[in-house]
Amino acid sequence: MGRYIFRLPDIGEGIAEAEIVAWHVKVGDTVEEDGRLADMMTDKATVEMESPVSGKVVEVAGEAGDVIAIGSPLVVIEIEGAGNEEADRKQSAPAPKAEVVEERIEVETPDAGDVEKVVAGASTSSARAEVVVEPLPTPTPAQAEPAEARAPTPATKPAPHAKVLASPAVRQRARDLGIDLGEVRPAEDGRVRHADLDAFLSYNASGGFQPAGMKGKDEQVRVIGLRRRIAENMAASKRNIPHFAYVEEYDVTALEETRAQLNAGRGDRPKLTMLPFLITAICKLLPKYPMLNAHYDDEAGVVTRYGSVHLGMAAQTPGGLMVPVIRDAQDRNLWQLAAEITRLANAARDGSAKSSELSGSTITLTSLGPMGGVATTPVINRPEVAIIGPNRIVERPMFVKGADGIERIEKRKLMNISMSCDHRVVDGWDAASFAQDLRKLIEAPALILAG
Repeated sequence: MGRYIFRLPDIGEGIAEAEIVAWHVKVGDTVEEDGRLADMMTDKATVEMESPVSGKVVEVAGEAGDVIAIGSPLVVIEIEGAGNEEADRKQSAPAPKAEVVEERIEVETPDAGDVEKVVAGASTSSARAEVVVEPLPTPTPAQAEPAEARAPTPATKPAPHAKVLASPAVRQRARDLGIDLGEVRPAEDGRVRHADLDAFLSYNASGGFQPAGMKGKDEQVRVIGLRRRIAENMAASKRNIPHFAYVEEYDVTALEETRAQLNAGRGDRPKLTMLPFLITAICKLLPKYPMLNAHYDDEAGVVTRYGSVHLGMAAQTPGGLMVPVIRDAQDRNLWQLAAEITRLANAARDGSAKSSELSGSTITLTSLGPMGGVATTPVINRPEVAIIGPNRIVERPMFVKGADGIERIEKRKLMNISMSCDHRVVDGWDAASFAQDLRKLIEAPALILAG
């Protein structure tokens, strides 16, 4: 028997580290070649790690939420025949200096009275800390023992629906919450995950089905993966960008009539929503307002104005908000935009979106659809300098001047469009001028369709 050390490979240009989002194996599990090991998240996408060999998992590097450097050991697998452990360690890790080894021994086996000394020593030397954490933790007897050999306890009895696919952690959480996994609908590949439990709980809290006697419990949820990435990006955006918001009201009655007419004769083409019209109108205006279709590098003090419109489209997914990108949106017609919006939204939701489809936007459009409020103040998708958000369409009476010059009260469809801009790059006059020119296109949809 030998041990095979699987190190985190280079999973993207310029990527130095990745976060463990989820484990698909644990110590003691048997894994087949090309079997799923873990989901790792980089700055751009979530990547699934697969095992290069078949064998038994004897060590894993950390837990969900931990960040692992490229080239660091991720999993150690016990295999038939000779492994790569000795050759791997000789090739990848130089022998530590004698004084570092002494410190490592002191840290690993501290006396009770030396804890404060050890912690202080570890915090003052990054090189020392690296040496301490380099070896993967040796599994305890309880971890290394096969699951079949351990006697079941009341806390580890199988869930009532044994055929439901779910990790032990998900099953335990479901038991703690009193949730029957058979009642939970998984979002992907038939496996119930923590996000599915969250969705189930949200549905119950909003008045949906509630199992008899179910009582909610206080719960601490670790912020990891996509949710942590969203939190970091939003905090950085609000911390670094002086936002200002501008909201304008648009009469979309004629646009909605045009949309209905086009959909009535669309054949097998995708159904048109408001978004393709709005994207087309935005693309027509951005050459006149290049300061909106830009990135601002605040460290270098450089604004890059883009000639093409790579439009980010905020999409809600089971894991959180993602922004797939419509490349060269200015070159697509209404039907092509509708098809691309649907494709990208589906890819983001089912996790099949490529990293290149989730980065590189130059301006972002965010819409809550029918749930959109009267007005919003969206957060800019840094390093962009503007984000545009259409809101809900409402019907209200308005004074409308007819061809005879007489004003009459008519029922009209109205919609507010919100903008947030980076005041370091975009002036209030720029935003207001853009909004007024956008009104001319929105309220006269023939201008949007004109070449």
